[in-house]
Amino acid sequence: MSTVSRASLDQKLALAKRCSQEATLAGAKAAAVATIASAIPTLASVRMLPWAKANINPTGQALVISTVAGMAYFIAADKKILSLARRHSFEDAPEHLKNTSFQGAGRPHPAFFRP
Repeated sequence: MSTVSRASLDQKLALAKRCSQEATLAGAKAAAVATIASAIPTLASVRMLPWAKANINPTGQALVISTVAGMAYFIAADKKILSLARRHSFEDAPEHLKNTSFQGAGRPHPAFFRP
């Protein structure tokens, strides 16, 4: 068993904190865009379409808009966390695992296998 130094733990904690801050910022940006993108058609349809005017009250409008914003936040933040984790795990990998080229039948790997 190997012992882990305090400096190593502090470095990993700082990296995790920075990654979570980047993910939070990416999620907030996505939520802001999604709020605008969903608010405009929701509010316009309530004013113009008779069915929407009769059936979607202000609470329903707010629910539609906030649901879209919440989903966009969590999807964007999750994608950012996964991409950062993939990048950092590849940087920390041993050299023999970093070589992802295939020396076989002459066909290269698809692009999603490459780092």
